[in-house]
Amino acid sequence: MHNLWEIVSKPDNIPIVLLLFMVIGYTLWSFKKALKNDNQGFLDESKLSDKIQVWPSLVRVEFLATLFVMVILVFWSFLIDAPLEEPANPTLTPNPSKAPWYFLGLQEMLVYFDPWIAGVVLPTFIIIGLMAIPYIDINEKGNGYYTFKERKFAVLTYCFGFLILWVALIVLGTFWRGPGWYFFFPWEEWDTHRVVALTNVDLSELFGIHTRAADNSLNPMAVIFGVALILGYYALIPLYWMKKKNSDIMKKLGAVKYNIVAFLFLTMMALPIKMVLRIALNIKYILVTPWFNI
Repeated sequence: MHNLWEIVSKPDNIPIVLLLFMVIGYTLWSFKKALKNDNQGFLDESKLSDKIQVWPSLVRVEFLATLFVMVILVFWSFLIDAPLEEPANPTLTPNPSKAPWYFLGLQEMLVYFDPWIAGVVLPTFIIIGLMAIPYIDINEKGNGYYTFKERKFAVLTYCFGFLILWVALIVLGTFWRGPGWYFFFPWEEWDTHRVVALTNVDLSELFGIHTRAADNSLNPMAVIFGVALILGYYALIPLYWMKKKNSDIMKKLGAVKYNIVAFLFLTMMALPIKMVLRIALNIKYILVTPWFNI
């Protein structure tokens, strides 16, 4: 437990501990409010007349909360030293070398994807997806009050994306990654000399298709296999559309909005799929090409 205390007590990791308590607390509180509204018939339009105006009620609370947080940060800066280390030494590289806690999710994603995907493509899709929400959201309910019954897909998708694919990655990179970026239990002492035998293979090799030939040239069959697998994965979008296109939700959503939602959803789900493949089967790449790898 000594190692766990050292990790938790680091000034750079204290915000993560507070983040965990606050995220879990507010998530449970929001679900409690939503289920209470759903069970008590709060969804009846006649019971939505009791509204609180943004000004002055909300703005006043936000202003007081801002002052409260500022006071906390001022006293925090007095009590806890800034997590600054000695000047960079090119002959001595920290092991493990970890990014600040708010970037640890991206650093953890680098384990499962190439840098151009984990550092550029996926963060771009996150930003685009958040910007697109007001334009692709066809559910007018749930505005101004907590509800789960009327917005199950939106609530569950957001909770999975934020809690599992972001907060959990930060926790994983902080408490479970040690020297060499190997997995360590949070209470396990870090061993800088630990050697873990990892045999990374490409997915095609599990099916007997070697990525490279004897002369180290790229096997075209492995490329075809990877392309077919990725295209087949995203082919679920039109297949589901053909199956459900006559349903009310699809008619209301429309082809354009549906394709945007489905593409962003499948791209988001690609992260946990690749994590399972890498951790469980040591799969490095699904598609290998001379120009990029996925």
